[in-house]
Amino acid sequence: MAFFSSLTPVFIAIICVLIGVILKKKNGEREKHETKSKALSRPWVDEDLKDGTDHQLEEEVDEWQGFDENIAHVPFFAERYSEAEMIKRSQEFYKLLDKRRSVRFLSDEPVPREVIDNVIRTAGTSPSGAHTEPWTFVVVQDSDLKHKIREIVEEEEEINYKKRMGERWVNDLKRLRTNWIKEYLDTAPYLILIFKQVYGRLPNGKKKTHYYNEISVSIACGILLAALQNAGLHTVTSTPLNCGPHLRVLLQRPANEKLLLLLPVGYPKKDATVPALTRKPLEDIMVVM
Repeated sequence: MAFFSSLTPVFIAIICVLIGVILKKKNGEREKHETKSKALSRPWVDEDLKDGTDHQLEEEVDEWQGFDENIAHVPFFAERYSEAEMIKRSQEFYKLLDKRRSVRFLSDEPVPREVIDNVIRTAGTSPSGAHTEPWTFVVVQDSDLKHKIREIVEEEEEINYKKRMGERWVNDLKRLRTNWIKEYLDTAPYLILIFKQVYGRLPNGKKKTHYYNEISVSIACGILLAALQNAGLHTVTSTPLNCGPHLRVLLQRPANEKLLLLLPVGYPKKDATVPALTRKPLEDIMVVM
């Protein structure tokens, strides 16, 4: 009896250890399940839309990035306006861009090619990280190619709306009357697909870092939208989720280019409509300190 009494603390210790192991295993399984659930909760995230600036390059980057350290700096001269002229120009530019709307009903009426060249030249004036200019603007005007793009986009967008995006996102879009049918991809005279170059190439073939590539290209896209509005053309900003790889192959773009934005460009149809939306007033978007 004394023998069993002496073993009691040992048995209690063993039982405690076993309970601890079991609880740890259950917690581990729960954490693993929660992690998996979190990953599945946003299946719509497109890898092509992620900024690759901070990603480690597959190849070791040379210390020399191909930049000329001895680049000349020249005097900068800018036209200066009177205060009255500045106010006038800023008001006129605001009124112009305040008319910009996302137009999903575009006609097939031809648009001068020179206008497209000029607005893309304008987008190319955008600032970029270390002046790497990490953008490629692919202009598609061929009807067959536009239709192939539409087929790819609509196939993926139907899955997005029915499975990937989730009920909340789909409900938020109902008031805009948008769905996976993208007729404008066929009717618009031009499609402009903007690719971000997540890295470049040095003369020796090594990879060249493109700093802040997504931010740089996004700024260029904003300038492009303003240039289109200034030229009297209209578009709708489209980010076709999970279409990037297919479109990159179709358009024969290299692996370092990731699709960021797709813009159908043209004139609105005569019976085009847009949602009666309002924009936030200045006091809601600006903080003066």
